Amino acid sequence: MRGKLAILFLFLSVLACRQKADPETFTNPLLPSGADPWSIYKDGYYYYTNTLGNRLAIWKTKSLADLKHAEKKVIWNAVPGSNYASGIWAPELHFIENKWYMYFAGDNGKNENHRLYVLENSSVDPMQGEWILKGKISDPSDKWAIDGTVFMHNGQRYMAWSGWEGDVNKRQDIYLAKMKNPWTIEGKRVMLSKPEFDWETHGDLNDPDNPPHVDVNEGPQFLAHEGKVFIIYSASGCWTDFYALGMLSAPASSDLMDSTAWTKSEKPVFFQTPENGVYAPGHNSFFKSPDGAEDWILYHANDEPGQGCGEHRSPRAQKFTWRADGTPDFGTPAKAGVPLEVPSH
Repeated sequence: MRGKLAILFLFLSVLACRQKADPETFTNPLLPSGADPWSIYKDGYYYYTNTLGNRLAIWKTKSLADLKHAEKKVIWNAVPGSNYASGIWAPELHFIENKWYMYFAGDNGKNENHRLYVLENSSVDPMQGEWILKGKISDPSDKWAIDGTVFMHNGQRYMAWSGWEGDVNKRQDIYLAKMKNPWTIEGKRVMLSKPEFDWETHGDLNDPDNPPHVDVNEGPQFLAHEGKVFIIYSASGCWTDFYALGMLSAPASSDLMDSTAWTKSEKPVFFQTPENGVYAPGHNSFFKSPDGAEDWILYHANDEPGQGCGEHRSPRAQKFTWRADGTPDFGTPAKAGVPLEVPSH
């Protein structure tokens, strides 16, 4: 009898350990705080990053659902007195031509001087090796720029970002340019989108150092599916509860640098859900499940109204599907604390 009990106890212990090590569900948020979340999957690991303001860090984990227990490393600190001394926003980690690149925005303490920069690392593992600043990335206009992202389409690499048309903080637009290499833009920028619908123009500011109202398109992210390409972007001020996701779409065969090839959705595709306690969801990115079978959206949001652009923003993830017409269906933001199935593996 004792032998049977011992075997049963061992079985239950192994089962408990397995469930603890490999849970089948997770809950949002993934971290208590973290705006502008981004991840990339390589060699069995997810590498994650988000805005920290004065430094860049990478989390390494087998599962984004277990991000709270991930290994974390600060790879770079803002340089006092430089043009990238503060405002280190929206980092993105990419593996390009056998090297790692970290793109980010930074300024010298004045928002009007925000520009895009990139670091390079030749190590196979981005948690190892040396990160070297390659420099500023800019098109010939050299205007205010944040939220840079890069992607490859039909053999051409592109960079998309949020920028100003001029030199005054009146409006943020989505721009696109071709890239000559991972750290150099080739040719002039093209404006793909500017705030025009009501849901894109919530931007009243109470900051005496800024204009009373700013319309925003920012945080562009590339997505491709069944002969179509999409840029999912964030609209309205992040300091408002109306921060939401919009969508641009174009045929995959089109010239992406032709602004007329892109069509903007007249309604937001992902927005606040007060009944679920989710406000200002935005600045998203995308990732695949470990087995490649599922599509997931990674985004930040607030738990209460009026929490603005500060540290209340936390990263969240949920699976999304595709409609019959080939467009993404992101559903509604999931309620915090509700169990969700982990990405398929």
